[in-house]
Amino acid sequence: MKNILLILPYGGVGGMERLALNFYKTYKAQGYTVKALKFFKLESDIINFNEDEIYFSNKDLSSFNKIERFKFYLSTPLKIRQIIKQYNITHSISFGDLTNIFSALTYTKEYKIGSVHALKSIELSTNTLFSKLTKIGYKSTYKNFDKLVSISYAIKKDLIENCGYKYKSNLEVIYNPHDLETIIKLSKEPITEINEKNLFEKDTILFLGRMSIQKSPWHLIKAFNMLKNKKDVNLVFIGDGDNQVYNYIVKLIAYFKIENNVFLLGRKSNPYKYLAKSKVLALSSHYEGTPNVIIEAITLNIPVVCSNCTDGIAELMSMNPNIKKSNENIIVEGGIITPNLYEGEMTVPSSILDITAKEIQFSEALMEVLQNKNWESKLAKNSTLLTDKFNINRVTNDYLK
Repeated sequence: MKNILLILPYGGVGGMERLALNFYKTYKAQGYTVKALKFFKLESDIINFNEDEIYFSNKDLSSFNKIERFKFYLSTPLKIRQIIKQYNITHSISFGDLTNIFSALTYTKEYKIGSVHALKSIELSTNTLFSKLTKIGYKSTYKNFDKLVSISYAIKKDLIENCGYKYKSNLEVIYNPHDLETIIKLSKEPITEINEKNLFEKDTILFLGRMSIQKSPWHLIKAFNMLKNKKDVNLVFIGDGDNQVYNYIVKLIAYFKIENNVFLLGRKSNPYKYLAKSKVLALSSHYEGTPNVIIEAITLNIPVVCSNCTDGIAELMSMNPNIKKSNENIIVEGGIITPNLYEGEMTVPSSILDITAKEIQFSEALMEVLQNKNWESKLAKNSTLLTDKFNINRVTNDYLK
């Protein structure tokens, strides 16, 4: 009998949280005992695990003072160890480096699985304590994992070549699983709020995810502003975000005077019904792994415009995953891949910057998708081929092998 512990930092509506919920539902349906540990349980949580949920704090880590943060770092491995013993855990799965770091330090004997969900060479370029701890882990404590899952070949290559990851023998590529039937079912629910429903009467570009430095949504705002001058279209953001990023986005919207066409709707328990009514999903990230939302969009026959922030994007959007990075927009089966927008700084801009050539290309890609009426039929033809490798039952079982 398998007793599984899922370890995740938060309960937001981000890709890792939705992934953990998919694992939870699948393993429960298979008859396993499953517990879900959140480091931080917040009132705004969308992802919840009911009676199987455990948490350490109801305060966000960002609100901790230095002493509280130090105590958290020191005590967390011991607390995880206690939970593993209390529930006779046979398999643990940690989602992302924040949980990986502490799981690797428990020195418990269950089948220990970690996971990496983004291109780390860019993320770890910042000189923070977390970045330093992660780099140390890649060369020391990550040997304690029986399996470290990389969610794309691009991420695996990056870990080895650019991050100094030492333990190739425990590093395995497994794509994120998706419960495609549930996504389709949820997408058919109506939008009941009149004000929100009316937004989608116009062609709508959707951003779905956390507004973070990683996602760099200011590029999307600037590209949309150029587009808005040519076409009557809305831009909708679903998801919360870092206050610094959120405030900068609000500042940009006011600067460009596009308040009547840009809408920040916050977290939604069912984002798929909004995605299904959009004309295009847009991601202007500085780095990614294999964004879940791209698969979700393709499943619903919604084309994607995404910056080429990692080779893993091609693994999702094209049946030719070996597409080389280019200075031009690349049309693929799932949408359009634009040049990488990252320019070497993982910070929120300090001012309203000039429009870049790459932002112009991103805007042109959005216009191309909005004007071309053949995308839905093109995706209907190719979506099954693009999404087959994300079968939820196969992937969740591969984690435990």
